Amino acid sequence: MRILRFIFSIVIIISTTACSQKKTPNTVAKNHLQNVREYYQLREYTFNSDEQEKTTDQFLKRAFIPALKKLDIQHIGVFKIRPEKTDSIKKIIVLIPFSSIQKFLSLEKDLAKDTLYLNAGNEYLNANYLKPPYKRMASTLMKAFKDMPMMKPSILNGPKEDRVYELRSYESPTEKYFINKLEMFNAGGEIKLFEKLEFNAVFYGEVISGAKMPNLMYMTTFENQKSRDEHWKAFVDSPEWKKLSTMPKYQNNVSNITINFLYPTEYSDY
Repeated sequence: MRILRFIFSIVIIISTTACSQKKTPNTVAKNHLQNVREYYQLREYTFNSDEQEKTTDQFLKRAFIPALKKLDIQHIGVFKIRPEKTDSIKKIIVLIPFSSIQKFLSLEKDLAKDTLYLNAGNEYLNANYLKPPYKRMASTLMKAFKDMPMMKPSILNGPKEDRVYELRSYESPTEKYFINKLEMFNAGGEIKLFEKLEFNAVFYGEVISGAKMPNLMYMTTFENQKSRDEHWKAFVDSPEWKKLSTMPKYQNNVSNITINFLYPTEYSDY
């Protein structure tokens, strides 16, 4: 009798443990979404002439962007550099989000199957080597930060021509310092501070392949330059940043910062 009671007790314990560990479909789906992190490709076209810029503009607007959307790639940003007296270089910057690395790797193969894309982009795709549509095209591949795994297209409603999209690149002296800067953004609370001060961050990305490494990149959005300057002043003056930036463990983790002020093209998604 005692043996039967003992066996019965063991069965109850095992059953209870199994039930407590069993995950419902909703729980599994939630955990999966929490682990999903997008990938971003940042394409940067530079031009020698207005004609090159116009050709690439038309290709992106009429062929490339529509073809990406047919592949269920949404929220594509297309930007140009805000003109400065000291910088006359013509550029177009394209930000493309991918739900997986496989989606990125299959892109060119998928595009090659799209006859509408091939026809609409013919002038660009089949340009003669003596008349290329750009001077150079650079590509940077990123993986979204843990604390902001998905892109958040801008919620601003003001005129596109007035908006300031600030693209920042933070280079670190070594891989170890780079990991430290990532921690500063995530666990350290830098992302939370940007959210609190309403910087309207579009993305934060760890660069996994690019010309400048190790580094990270991120983009914030403002109604205009005045709003941008006011937000950064609030950031620098905040007690959270003063505390975070003076913590000994987060010192010297950035060796160079590159800042680009951008505005969206009329066919950009945001």
